[in-house]
Amino acid sequence: MISRRTALEILQLKEQGFSKRSIARQLQIDRQTVAKYLGDNTPIQASGRAAKKSKLDPYREMVGNMVAGCPDIKAPVVLQRIREKGFSGEITIVRALLRQLRGQRTQRQPFIRYESEPGEQLQIDWGHFPSICYGASSRKLYALVVVEGYSRMLYVYFSHSQKQEYLHQGLLEAFSYFGGTPREIVVDNMLTAVTERVGTVVRFNEAFLDFLSKFGILPHACTIRAPHEKGKVENAIKYLRTSFWPLREFTSLGDAQDQVRRWLDTVANVRKHATTLQRPVDRLQDLQPLPDPLPDCRQTSSVKVHKDFGVRFDTNVYSVPPWAIGKQATLKADNFLISIYLKEKLIACHSRCWDRQQRLELPGHREQVKKIRKRLLQDRQVVVFLSLGEVALQYLERLTSLRLPIKKNLSALLVLRDEFGDGSLAYGLSKSLEKNVVGADYVRNILYQEMTPISSHLPVRLKQEELNAIRLTTPALAEYDAIALKRRSNDG
Repeated sequence: MISRRTALEILQLKEQGFSKRSIARQLQIDRQTVAKYLGDNTPIQASGRAAKKSKLDPYREMVGNMVAGCPDIKAPVVLQRIREKGFSGEITIVRALLRQLRGQRTQRQPFIRYESEPGEQLQIDWGHFPSICYGASSRKLYALVVVEGYSRMLYVYFSHSQKQEYLHQGLLEAFSYFGGTPREIVVDNMLTAVTERVGTVVRFNEAFLDFLSKFGILPHACTIRAPHEKGKVENAIKYLRTSFWPLREFTSLGDAQDQVRRWLDTVANVRKHATTLQRPVDRLQDLQPLPDPLPDCRQTSSVKVHKDFGVRFDTNVYSVPPWAIGKQATLKADNFLISIYLKEKLIACHSRCWDRQQRLELPGHREQVKKIRKRLLQDRQVVVFLSLGEVALQYLERLTSLRLPIKKNLSALLVLRDEFGDGSLAYGLSKSLEKNVVGADYVRNILYQEMTPISSHLPVRLKQEELNAIRLTTPALAEYDAIALKRRSNDG
């Protein structure tokens, strides 16, 4: 027999939706006893037998005050506080008491399930997963989960970052996988989507709005602490954890993406969904067509090419052709490739390395350095000369192979640069290579015959000869334009 109080607690917990197993665990009684009292609702007579004492009995009032002050307080915090007062039990009975107290004080808020129309809505959210190891380094793993509301069609994009560009890349992959875009997207209050919220007024991230505008998609931000508004994606993340993740091992981010893509194609999107009773792949319809061309959502950085013919990005060094030394290049990165551009020209492409403190070289770049001798790259005049581009590298290699005096020729060629300009000198170098006759004198003859000097006089000579030897690479005018535009926007 159990006490009247315990019998009433059984009925209360049943009304709150708890199972017989859960009630038995919370009240620390046998499941058959729970079943017995749930099957008999007649008035229960008081038992003459004393109720079983719990180690938590002396602390019930204290725990009750904690829950009243902070309804969301966690069991480990409660356990820490009551152990300071002498409690010697385990966390399991603390959790049971918290469930009991919260059930007595709160009621579940009802809400109406919202079903969207075909092609109307996507729901997105990030899920956090264990890290992947690369050598001695490890990278956190995140999953952007995207669900089409009507069909429950699912896409998962794994990434080691939740930055703006990776949110856009993940959505772009999801749109491509679905074959179109919705009319609305439901987001959590992540900073990459929502920058400010005051009551019902929402300020969306400008970069996010700019991305969505290319597809004609309207954003909708969930109400704070209202997870039911994006319940489809919440359930999808749980489904990913329970159906895909267990017993999996990954060697890299690419391996994780390959495995989840196979799972999406063979399991998640071809199963009969518990709510719709249809396969998601069969219900997907009425999406908006994708724009052509698709936007470039890669992470973009301006990087300097150092004397070791490499650029620095995410703790690693990626090689470029040595003729780019001293220049400002543009690096674009996604999860798998590092692409390096000089103006609009692609000059190097590497597989992305997720390990740290690594140097990645393409064989062709190292061979070019060997041809012109590495020590030459430490010379300032060589760096300035190579800033003319690939034709300068070819010319330097030719001078080296013919064992002509490097410094003497470069010095004379740079004087021609001062007189005729970068474009004319590059033309003279290419004509010299075309005729297979190299040397500063030959280039000078070409320029004097075919080109007009950009200046009628040479630069002013200074008394200190070492100052006259200083030469600078041609600056990238786009950088100055960017500074001017930034100042103009700040003034406005």
